[in-house]
Amino acid sequence: MTQTGKTDESRGFEDPEYWNFMYDEGTAPWLIGGPQPAIAELEAAGLIRGRVLEPGCGSGEHTILFTKLGYESLGVDLSPSAIAYARRTAAERGVPTARFEVANMLHPEQHPFLAGGFDTIVDVALFHGFGAYGDPRAAKDYADVLHSLTNPGALVHILAHSDAAAGLSSSISDDVIRATFTEGWEIESIEPAHYQGFITGQISEVAVRRGLPAHGHVELAAWLARVRRL
Repeated sequence: MTQTGKTDESRGFEDPEYWNFMYDEGTAPWLIGGPQPAIAELEAAGLIRGRVLEPGCGSGEHTILFTKLGYESLGVDLSPSAIAYARRTAAERGVPTARFEVANMLHPEQHPFLAGGFDTIVDVALFHGFGAYGDPRAAKDYADVLHSLTNPGALVHILAHSDAAAGLSSSISDDVIRATFTEGWEIESIEPAHYQGFITGQISEVAVRRGLPAHGHVELAAWLARVRRL
């Protein structure tokens, strides 16, 4: 990162301006022009149902996909620029009814549209941030919020960067997922998966230092977890 001296991603994780910069400049490595294949495969397998929430929705690709397929879906993000980006993308994709709102997932009480009643939560590369740095309680606090927002039997799908191989940002072990989703949850599966990214000039130096290509599409190690709310 070069924005205003913010070189340590952990310092900016809960700062909207940290994320705004990447959407305003189009440099975010997760802007791949479509949904993550691992998430599209979940839908094809019948594992998305009912009311769907995508926390940390970013560019909105998954919420757009779910809305297009007929799900009642809501995408939220801490970054106003991310939400503006997602709304533009939805219009460009011909899905103007896709719904996006600015929200801090650690404070759902501040947002009336996060009143609960969700049947599926799809977390793509948000949870691992809570698990990798910051307050050790942050991941547990986040899981407690998800519990409060979901109906009994709801599924939470987590696609998180894995520490099994070099990556572009924070990463976690599967033990972090297991340690977080305990009381009130049942972990149904945690499987190795892949996360698709795109390396731009903005992050090329970091990518090369981590043994990744200097530019273009890249496939990164990930975990795909399915957790049931009891």
